[in-house]
Amino acid sequence: MHTRRKILTCMALLPAISALPALAQLRTAIHVYKGRGCACCTAWVDILKREGFAPTTEVLHPADLVQLKLSKSVPLKLSACHTAVIDGYLVEGHVPAADIRRLISDKPDALGIAVPEMPYGSPGMGPESEREAYDVILFKADKTTEIFSRYEAAS
Repeated sequence: MHTRRKILTCMALLPAISALPALAQLRTAIHVYKGRGCACCTAWVDILKREGFAPTTEVLHPADLVQLKLSKSVPLKLSACHTAVIDGYLVEGHVPAADIRRLISDKPDALGIAVPEMPYGSPGMGPESEREAYDVILFKADKTTEIFSRYEAAS
């Protein structure tokens, strides 16, 4: 039996429920290319989801992943286990979500950002409380690089 209270409660919730599809579209899309069975890549994608991104993934054979990095001009010295594309920028490796947000907000004249190799404690690579020091590197089409942000070792 429907009471007046239940009907009024449902009516009050209708605007919030109808806004859910619009809220989902506010999540920023990012497409991740990764190798099959890579647990740290999956962990990084899960972190992006928790941080409000809408990641999609594409699993590539290792040779195809290397070819993709070469075709997109990811510098070999900055290469990592996965490559993502967001708003025309490349994100290479275990880059923190805050740096990705800053990249797409600031819109620097660059190809993208990278966390080379796989530093322990970077997102998806172990607990941040045990993090080793690492830099996020901005890389440009003219092959120059600069430090985009720096993460000190956990104490």
